[in-house]
Parts: sequence; structure tokens; C-alpha cells
Amino acid sequence: MPSKKELLDLQFVDARHMLINLAAFLDRIDRHPGEDDHRLTALKAAIPVILENRPDRAKAVLESMSDHSTHLPQSAPFQGATGAPPAEPSSIPSDR
Repeated sequence: MPSKKELLDLQFVDARHMLINLAAFLDRIDRHPGEDDHRLTALKAAIPVILENRPDRAKAVLESMSDHSTHLPQSAPFQGATGAPPAEPSSIPSDR
């Protein structure tokens, strides 16, 4: 099993890149007009989980960004996924 230092030596630059990329994304979002939607709300809610000292952070973030509803619609309002559970069904964009 590698040590923390060995893992940092191998993966720190990549993790740093991802963190800077997320900060840049949030900066871009803040510079544009309009209201936050469920995706940004879910993303911001997941960020504190990353800072928690727990062994299942990745699982917790994934679950927080997943739709746990059990209702299956008769037809999909669009093709694809939004990447975060909608606050309300009507908040899913239909113009995709």
C-alpha cells in the first residue's frame, strides 16, 4: 500500500488541476446573469462533503448528486441527464 506522500507525489498535480478548474467554473458562473438552478445548488451542497474527514466522500458526493426518486415518467422530457437531481420536475430543461 502506498504512503500518503507517495500518493501525493503521484496525484497532487492532477487534484490541484481539478480544484482550480472547479474554482474557474464557479467564477465563470458568477460573472453571468441569471438565477442558480438545481445543478449549481447541488454542486455547491456537495463541496462541503469533500472537506469532511470520512472514508466515503466520493460515494457521498455521488449520492448527493443522484436522483433517488422512484417515480418513472411515461416519457423523458429530453435525451440525456442533467447530472444532478432536480429540485422540482418542472425545473428540468426541456429544450435539450
